[in-house]
Amino acid sequence: MGSTLAGDFDYDLHGSGYAVQRRADPRIAGMIQAALGDARTVVNVGAGAGSYEPADRYVTAVEPSAGMRAQRPRTAVPAVDAWAEALPFDDDAFDAAMATITVHQWSDLGRGLSELRRVARGPVALLVFDPAAAGRFWLAEYCPELIATEQRRDPAISDLTGAIGASCDVVEVPIPIDCVDGFTEAFYARPERFLDARVRAAQSAWGFVDEAATARCLRSLRDDLDSGTWDARFGHLRTQPEWTGSLRLLVGHP
Repeated sequence: MGSTLAGDFDYDLHGSGYAVQRRADPRIAGMIQAALGDARTVVNVGAGAGSYEPADRYVTAVEPSAGMRAQRPRTAVPAVDAWAEALPFDDDAFDAAMATITVHQWSDLGRGLSELRRVARGPVALLVFDPAAAGRFWLAEYCPELIATEQRRDPAISDLTGAIGASCDVVEVPIPIDCVDGFTEAFYARPERFLDARVRAAQSAWGFVDEAATARCLRSLRDDLDSGTWDARFGHLRTQPEWTGSLRLLVGHP
């Protein structure tokens, strides 16, 4: 299919660590499972390395990046090389559709959402970030450029709800303190993790922050951790069992 760059981030070039750093968190996965209801056949669009794919249903995965397809475990179904905007399936081909932390990468959001709705007889489940809530995260004080990038890339919730169903539930997803899916807010209680380049490499928004801003952010964070300033301000988060940031689960109903 030619170039696999489907959006603004090249996962073939920069996505090599996603299978390790971006594993499915079981508590978030449980919410997605519940959203899929009794669907037996599910299409997972923008499937990446296979996170959050249900193991107890018939799944068809769609992923345009060869680099991401290569990271899928042997136990996962092979992913179809296709785009969200042009799914190679008949109308109502699946009981349900899902897309997790991927819509910000699509080149034509409206067309991709329409395709999800077209191929699913039942619910369409999206795991997304709400840009209106991104500023809640303490990292905004250290690297406002990163938060601005996420706010620019993540579509407004109102741009998603109407496209995936006649009615749509919007659920705030609590992030557990030991979340194993390494998106940025997953480390609300573990600030030291941002000093690890492998963690940042699996968070695509860092790829849009220039080197000088990144260096300034990390230097400031390291200094505040060393001096105790971070803990004086945010240390209560280290023992807070969960935190609600910008993660949302949208469930569209036909």
